[in-house]
Amino acid sequence: MNRKQRGAPRLEIMRGTLDLIVLRTLRWGPVHGHGIAKFIQQTSGDTFKIEHGSLYPALQRLLQEGWVTAEWGTSSNNRRARFYRLTPTGRKQLSSEHSKWERFSAAIARILRPTASEDA
Repeated sequence: MNRKQRGAPRLEIMRGTLDLIVLRTLRWGPVHGHGIAKFIQQTSGDTFKIEHGSLYPALQRLLQEGWVTAEWGTSSNNRRARFYRLTPTGRKQLSSEHSKWERFSAAIARILRPTASEDA
């Protein structure tokens, strides 16, 4: 039984996290917007569904920062699509953001993990 069949709700992505996830997705090579959204949904086990109203403004931010570039091409279904690619600066940003995320999630885990005195 998959997550949808169990009725588990999708989770909201925290502000700023979408940029990290998009950069990580582009690490594997150029992808068009719909492909990015689909990849995130599939690899998250259908937990995250990225709406185009969130994805495309994020891609614009990443373009403005110089972390990604974009060029027009043809998708697998023969449609014109804009393909996004990670830049060398974007790779550095991905590394930095990944490191921050690791520290952040470890700190949250420490806060949520009960201590021996709380268990008593």
